[in-house]
Amino acid sequence: MSEKEPVSPKRGFTGWLPGYLASFPFTAIIAAGAFFALSLSPSLVPRSPAIQGVLSGLSAAVGFWVGLGLVWIWNFLELPVLRGKTDKVFKAAVAFVTAALVFYFLWLTSSWQDSARELMRLEPLTGAYAPIAAVVAAPTAFVLLLIGYGFSWVCRYISGQINRFVPRRISMFAGLVAATWLLATVVNGTLGRWGMEAMDAAFLAVDQRIDPDLPPPSDAGVTGSAQSLISWKNLGRQGRRFMTSGPTQQDIQSRVSGEAMRPIRVYAGLGAGQTHEARAKLALEELKRVGAFSRSVLVVATPTGTGWIDEAAADSLEYLHRGDTAIVAQQYSYLTSYVSLFVEPGYSAATARALLKAVYGHWTKLPKANRPKLYLYGLSLGAYGSEQSADLYFMLGDLINGAVWSGPPFRSARWSAFTRDRNPGSPAWLPKFRDGSFVRFTNQTNALGIDGATWGPVRIVYLQYASDPITFFSPYWFLQTPDWLVGKRGPEVSKELDWFPVVTAVQIGFDMIHASDLGRGLGHMYAASHYIDAWLEVTEPDGWSREDVERLKAYMEEQTR
Repeated sequence: MSEKEPVSPKRGFTGWLPGYLASFPFTAIIAAGAFFALSLSPSLVPRSPAIQGVLSGLSAAVGFWVGLGLVWIWNFLELPVLRGKTDKVFKAAVAFVTAALVFYFLWLTSSWQDSARELMRLEPLTGAYAPIAAVVAAPTAFVLLLIGYGFSWVCRYISGQINRFVPRRISMFAGLVAATWLLATVVNGTLGRWGMEAMDAAFLAVDQRIDPDLPPPSDAGVTGSAQSLISWKNLGRQGRRFMTSGPTQQDIQSRVSGEAMRPIRVYAGLGAGQTHEARAKLALEELKRVGAFSRSVLVVATPTGTGWIDEAAADSLEYLHRGDTAIVAQQYSYLTSYVSLFVEPGYSAATARALLKAVYGHWTKLPKANRPKLYLYGLSLGAYGSEQSADLYFMLGDLINGAVWSGPPFRSARWSAFTRDRNPGSPAWLPKFRDGSFVRFTNQTNALGIDGATWGPVRIVYLQYASDPITFFSPYWFLQTPDWLVGKRGPEVSKELDWFPVVTAVQIGFDMIHASDLGRGLGHMYAASHYIDAWLEVTEPDGWSREDVERLKAYMEEQTR
């Protein structure tokens, strides 16, 4: 390995770009090309050419940074380098192989994407996929490369100044530490804070905007009405949607046999109180006001980061129980889940814990024969928070009845433990845990009916799709093959998907951003029919034949499409 010392860029516009490119270390350029090529391979979620271009540009930049790191380690250890003709031949050979790899992967990338799209019953790609991806990737990569190279320059500059007083290795290490500290300070203290403040302001404006075409409810028994303890304004955008959507008593009556009721929904937005506990207390009082504890089923739901409650989950429960239900939720954020998952995951758990503690405390005081069955629900970051709130030690004396958690994010501790300790032979994307009496997993194909298994007093169902990157991402995949790629794969995971160090984790992490764009039943968007399977297993509603269930599924799929 041999690296030239950086050269000073030529002056003038025409000389600036070549000068900078010439100053990039050869190893970093090769690593960037290799990472770019590998990023064109399929991952969990099919990508449009523009999105692929951004991902490939990002991957090339990551490869460049990895290359810079290898160069730093090589120089730090003072390992021998090639020189003269041998160095030139070696570089030419490596450059040729890398270029061939890039062009070969560009040629294959469209068919790779179609291999994933075919499994998901999506239309095949049309148009010039590879050229568009390459055109988008180039400026993306170049800007990020400059950032990475700027960091390298700072390292070298600080090392050079320190090297006048201490040995070279010490100065190199001190330069790296100092440059890293400066970068962290800028990102976290300046750019990061500015970015979060801008994002927070944008999402807050959306959350507070009241749609003039969506008037407050006139029914005194509905949260947000003039008689409600929680005002229409303090519901937040998603809370207002939740309270004004869903089936009416007449809707349910037209689809089920037997007497139907108007479902009860209660929602406390961020504006309803200054703390988690204050909002939870207000939500509890609103539940009492509207008579929620007289219903047969009570669900404590934890929303996603934006405050959204999936209508496919809520509506299907209400139809299955003919409206004899109450659902309560409390908002903890207005940021999207994949942002909240990394920035403020504790908010979800703290809010869910406060709400469940308030509701559970009142529920345990009611006569067991006259109180509703108590369940938990959450999607995405809501599943994470809801799972964290279910403290079995706290509830051992009087257990809740169960939970449905869909799309649990990879940070979910209990989900991770169940998956890790699954029965031998069961895949990571659809585990079986012990005898199935406490927790079961399902996906697009109902897998909840386990031969010989009998439910215990608490029933927990995880609904997850093998193509959901929010569930199946892990930092471990940077250096380790995902366990869901070992053995039989999930039904919508391409056989062309291979694991590459670093690159695959970057791909799947990037997939989280658009995991909900594939439509219901794929990625991170869960279908009503699959929620129906989960609710049937967990809550056991009466009077549903197989034919009735299939008719409801068809109707719900149409309504939530």
